Amino acid sequence: MIEAQFEAMEGRLEELQEASAQPEIIADVPRWQKILKDIAQLEPAVTAWRNYKQLLDEIAQAREMESDPDLQEMAAEELKELLPRAEKEMQALRLFLIPRDPNDERSVVMEIRPGAGGEEAALFAALLLRMYQRYAERQGFLFEAVDISDTELGGIKEAVFTLSGSGAFSRMKYESGVHRIQRVPVTEAGGRIHTSTATVAVLPEAEDVEVEIRQEDIRIDTYRASGHGGQYINRTDSAVRITHMPSGLVVTCQDEKSQLKNKEKAMKVLKSRLYDLLQSQQDAAYAQNRKSQVGSGERNERIRTYNFPQGRVTDHRANLTLYKIDAIMDGELNEIIDALTIQEQGKKLEQLHI
Repeated sequence: MIEAQFEAMEGRLEELQEASAQPEIIADVPRWQKILKDIAQLEPAVTAWRNYKQLLDEIAQAREMESDPDLQEMAAEELKELLPRAEKEMQALRLFLIPRDPNDERSVVMEIRPGAGGEEAALFAALLLRMYQRYAERQGFLFEAVDISDTELGGIKEAVFTLSGSGAFSRMKYESGVHRIQRVPVTEAGGRIHTSTATVAVLPEAEDVEVEIRQEDIRIDTYRASGHGGQYINRTDSAVRITHMPSGLVVTCQDEKSQLKNKEKAMKVLKSRLYDLLQSQQDAAYAQNRKSQVGSGERNERIRTYNFPQGRVTDHRANLTLYKIDAIMDGELNEIIDALTIQEQGKKLEQLHI
């Protein structure tokens, strides 16, 4: 079964490569680009399949050598090295058969809000925001703030931002949920450890062709921005609020000094929220999807715990505990995300009986 699937992929790749060289297709730029994208998606799987077949040929040759008494020892040594390689490569090939999440290659819109814990929750939300900023830098994703509301003590009431880059959603989708912090708050004089939470939602960024927003369906309000930004930001009506009346969704943006740029960012977020809404099958799907991601923000609804006194971070889904909280808070998230990716792949392989 696996062999047939990869042979079909190989045949399809050869067809696409031949088509991509046809003058009439090259002249049709959108079609040509679509073919190149399909080629890029198939090439890693087909290359792995061809390498595996070459490995099988080497194993077959080593089996033949076993029948020669003079070559038996050499054949045994080769098989000792080749057979584990073949098993490992077959495991890797199975992963190519997992249906791709169509959103995986998209950029993302992320939202962080304080949960339970008052001002300490707002401070924790600010720590998470910085963690994702640092992760974006490490991964080469472009971080752009859309709407960040500060508290007087340096926490945040809400943060909406985008991470742009190929594959951003495939990495960040595991961050959706309730994050829990355990530490002695800076606001606590008695030295007692408090537990607070913040919620994170991750939405795939929608493309223009997927979401149509009619001008008559939105109301755009402008107002003077507030918060950090000096005199300029407070003296101009640069902040933008867009209300999508059919759905009731409201997006604000005041990060840029330019009203036009704020409008562009707000529209990007609105399209992503509408895309998320349209993917669901009922009118209240957006609220339900958000609730499934972040719950109510209570302390017992957590996907990950950051314990500062013990210097550890525990992801409860992957059952993974790492004693390097400073590095993780500085954006070193790949070890956690990789573990969650492997866990998800394993579950899908079981479902597919591969």
